[in-house]
Amino acid sequence: MPVAGVDIGSLTAKAVILDDGRTIGKSLVMTGHNSRVAGRKALDLALMDAGLEEGGLGRIIATGYGRLSADFSSENVTEITCHARGAHATHPEARTVIDLGGQDSKAIAIDENGRVVDFVMNDKCAAGTGRFLEVMAGALEVELDDLGGISLKSESPAPVSSACTVFAESEVISRVAEGVSKVDIIAGIHQAIASRIYAMSVRIPVNERIIITGGVARNIGVVRALEKRFETDIIIPEMPQHMGALGAALIARERAG
Repeated sequence: MPVAGVDIGSLTAKAVILDDGRTIGKSLVMTGHNSRVAGRKALDLALMDAGLEEGGLGRIIATGYGRLSADFSSENVTEITCHARGAHATHPEARTVIDLGGQDSKAIAIDENGRVVDFVMNDKCAAGTGRFLEVMAGALEVELDDLGGISLKSESPAPVSSACTVFAESEVISRVAEGVSKVDIIAGIHQAIASRIYAMSVRIPVNERIIITGGVARNIGVVRALEKRFETDIIIPEMPQHMGALGAALIARERAG
């Protein structure tokens, strides 16, 4: 029977439906103020995409920030485990997973079977997350989705030293007032993010086959800045935001027997 994985993150909720190992339905919605409602909506939209009814599912596994609120799920599994499984399924050669979400960031070392060997996460500060980029985009009056491309145009990135989102915002506003180019400021922001993620990641064994997951993976500026820090190419999966939901669905398939 088909199975589903639902990843309820702090900013977005995602669902993936698998049938015989193939993705037949998926969805992504904003989480908003009610994670249970968001998870339910994500599942319903994925079911619609797959042309299925909920009764046709053999098992549902929830993961992510709001997984405990998913009263429609069969069980819940941590996002660390699910991102590892999803990343391994799409790129078995990867041994390091860097997950950059809306409110936290993680680095996960995995083995050849996709099992978690070690991990480290930053859930105390928004630096290096989607929320950090959102605040910086607002301060610079630039569209969030444009930040990555703009950062690649800079030839002289302006250093952004503050690790705290609030202080970094003030620093960016001051740089604008000083007449520093927005392009160079944006490049500096991306370099600062890469430095923080790198410093966090090297606390675990980092293999050169690195894959990036989460919404921030769609920001090419962050990916390129991380590649410079790690001195290697980084794998960007086809559906980086759905890796947690995919991993949850894969685990659901296993446990459904």
